Amino acid sequence: MKTQLSHEQLTSLKRQAAEARSLIIKTVHHAGAGHVGGPMSAVDLLVSLYFNEMKVDPQDPHADNRDRFVLSKGHSAIGLYSVLAVKGYCPIDELNTFDSIDSRLQGHPDMTALPGLDMSTGSLGQGISAAVGMALGAKLQNKEFRTYCMIGDGESQEGQVWEAADIASKYELDNLVVIMDYNKLQQFGWDGKETVREVPVINPEKRWEAFGWNVITCDGHDFTEIKQAFDEAKQTSGKPTIIIANTVKGKGVSFMENAYLWHSRVPTDEELSSAIKELEVGV
Repeated sequence: MKTQLSHEQLTSLKRQAAEARSLIIKTVHHAGAGHVGGPMSAVDLLVSLYFNEMKVDPQDPHADNRDRFVLSKGHSAIGLYSVLAVKGYCPIDELNTFDSIDSRLQGHPDMTALPGLDMSTGSLGQGISAAVGMALGAKLQNKEFRTYCMIGDGESQEGQVWEAADIASKYELDNLVVIMDYNKLQQFGWDGKETVREVPVINPEKRWEAFGWNVITCDGHDFTEIKQAFDEAKQTSGKPTIIIANTVKGKGVSFMENAYLWHSRVPTDEELSSAIKELEVGV
């Protein structure tokens, strides 16, 4: 029987996601720098992880038995910071320090600065290798924590991703779940003359299956489907799982959705106001 979320659970998750999206846009506007599109597409997945899936406690962020999370697409750090702030890992007001020289909230995650970060990331393709190491370490030490890792679809073009995928399959890391934020839109790689941009990776399901992974697809903005995907991953034995989460870049704000220019752009005062109004209506 597939897991169903209650009305109260769905309402809470939607409210937390809307708050996180508002914080992303406000923070990037305040800082005058940062990414928007990728963090917005990832928010529902991050909220699901931190509020409905992982065993974590902001009051004990270094607990030995906590589940681990690696944001391999580290340029979407403001999305993770916003969710961590809503969860209670840091004050929401601290988001105003984002990308400042002495801030704990750098443009890419710094695990030495902010409790709740399990890995420093930035160079694309490297985060999944760290996650594989965490999952393998748990196996070797007979620990029960699970490791989750989010990668971007553009990032999956990196060769290191596939080296890590091969090792995870070899060692049957069924305590590892990778989530691909499959928003199908990356910033670079085209000459800009075409009106329709290429999808970064075609048929990712077949690629991961070829590497021996359990593959699940879901709507990355449907909290029930996300929960069902995580539940199926937990029931999988003898192989790692990847969840191909179909998402929309810039999700939640109409003029940002599926617009590659919002990969990294600071909203104007007027755009900020319009975006926040949309998000408030959507709660």
